[in-house]
Amino acid sequence: RGTDMTKLNVTFDGITDTTGYLFSLAKCVAAVLKNSEYESYAEDIIAASGFAFRMWADPKQLCPSAASIWEFKKQKQWFENSGLVCGYTERLWGEDAVEEARRCAAVEQIRASIDSGCGAVAWDISGCEWGILTGYDDEAACFDTLKIDGSRSQVPYEKLGKLELPILSVLTILGKQEKAAADIVAETKRTAASHLKGEEWCENAAGLAAYEALISFVRDKLTADTAWNLEYYLGTYGALKWYAWMFFERYGETELAGLYRTVYEAWKKAFDIKQSQDLTREDVRAEILQCLRTAEQAEQEALRQMA
Repeated sequence: RGTDMTKLNVTFDGITDTTGYLFSLAKCVAAVLKNSEYESYAEDIIAASGFAFRMWADPKQLCPSAASIWEFKKQKQWFENSGLVCGYTERLWGEDAVEEARRCAAVEQIRASIDSGCGAVAWDISGCEWGILTGYDDEAACFDTLKIDGSRSQVPYEKLGKLELPILSVLTILGKQEKAAADIVAETKRTAASHLKGEEWCENAAGLAAYEALISFVRDKLTADTAWNLEYYLGTYGALKWYAWMFFERYGETELAGLYRTVYEAWKKAFDIKQSQDLTREDVRAEILQCLRTAEQAEQEALRQMA
């Protein structure tokens, strides 16, 4: 147990985010690792957990919340694919009877993690996005937080899991277990393939099916009111694809690295077009659609190889 005030220096420095929209859960876990004794895991974690390959899309409005709808408790298993050992506590909708007990357990979990030198990652610290708990003050009964936009704030112990979207989801790093590189690569491929085939639960279009949802939306439904939603999707998944490319390159998987370079560059080009050109123009939308189709074809081939 620490003193009444315990604080870690955690930042997002050194975490590659090529669009500025890197998915908050993945970015937060990478930052926690980068600023801890588990720094060597930071490069692999976004791919090894499967998040470099995950896509969820709301076909109706491209609501950004679709990127954060899955079976939350799977986080522990997914991040442990890398060889880490994780702690996890959650309380979802309709679990009011256990709200207080789970919140108290999460507070203790976070305090222990910070005492061990690791920040904790929790839902809704950043306004319906994940953030990092970097310190605690028992006298004031509050946590110091690092939001996904880099700003710092505080959350009272009693408000944990009861912010804008009142769900409790806390992930911490407890340790590591030896895992051979070949096993990490094999498990990453299995996890990626399972998601791309739509085997992981989701309320929206998931895996490769997300491409058709996006393509149909851009072709038939895109308006000025939903232009930012498209930017969020292109930026979020584009930034993640970079990690898939780098992961396979690092492990000498040349063909998959080449395919994911194509996937990443197509998403990034689509994102850059959205940032710099007029989406009311049909030729601009057609160029974005071509980028998405290029990425889809390359990722379909990657799935064939991984499966």
